[in-house]
Amino acid sequence: MAIIGTDVGQAATLLRTGKLVAIPTETVYGLAANAFQEPAVISIFEAKQRPAFDPLIVHTHSINQFEQIAVNIPDLAYKLAEAFMPGPMTLILPRNPRVPLLVTSGNESVGVRIPDHPLTLNLLQQLDFPLAAPSANPFGYVSPTTAQHVDQQLGERIPYILDGGPCQVGIESTIIQVINEEVEILRLGGLALDQIETVINKPINYIRTSSSNPKAPGMLSSHYAPRKKVVLGNISENLKKYDPQSVGILSFQNNYELVPPTQQFVLSPTGDTSEAARQLFLALRYLDALPIEVILAEAVPETGLGKAINDRLTRASF
Repeated sequence: MAIIGTDVGQAATLLRTGKLVAIPTETVYGLAANAFQEPAVISIFEAKQRPAFDPLIVHTHSINQFEQIAVNIPDLAYKLAEAFMPGPMTLILPRNPRVPLLVTSGNESVGVRIPDHPLTLNLLQQLDFPLAAPSANPFGYVSPTTAQHVDQQLGERIPYILDGGPCQVGIESTIIQVINEEVEILRLGGLALDQIETVINKPINYIRTSSSNPKAPGMLSSHYAPRKKVVLGNISENLKKYDPQSVGILSFQNNYELVPPTQQFVLSPTGDTSEAARQLFLALRYLDALPIEVILAEAVPETGLGKAINDRLTRASF
């Protein structure tokens, strides 16, 4: 079983020897390995049972380190990095040949981000290589937002989990590609679109969130899914189709009288989409563990992080 602890030095030692370490970020916990070492990267795919066509994100601690990972970086990409990193944003950039094609699933582009978590930034500063790190969960399942979530799913496959407490954003990073000074969103995430538009001073016209041949993580149509069936729609109407005792409820603000209280999870009683995002994967895991047949969920308002939450719910119900 994995050791859960806060010893950054121990985590660094393991990573230098090609081992896997689960790391905390502001978004979700990642499963990290030396991004420049192919055998270590292979072990990520093996531990997660992740298909080789789904690329990984490379994590570093400073914009000054980008040229280790990428080349020909657009000025607008630097502008976005300076505005939002460290933070819940990933940039898709032209790949430095030093990054193995295994990391990028054969693409000549690579995802780069600086996570906003003090333990992981400290860890990255102690290493002379960046970390490839997808979410620390079995492929396709709900992403982990605590060290305990990682331990429940992957604890027997990795030696160490760096415990940084609950993730403060709770959904994965927004993935951005810059082409000809235009911003394209490849995955909705923890950075709201209006924040990005304020920096680039124009609307975002290109949002692509699913693909059978992904250029970035989290683009597959079915993803982030619990084992229980998720039905997305009007909860009151869908309740008519099921025995209320056999369902779980994932609602934005409301409780439902017919369903036992222990089978309901309200994402944000105050209607705050940031709080809802922080709770989303915790809620899916909680409901998935109950002796129920189906999870009835509803879309949230598409303000703030609402679009990203609805994206995750749609994929969970696919």
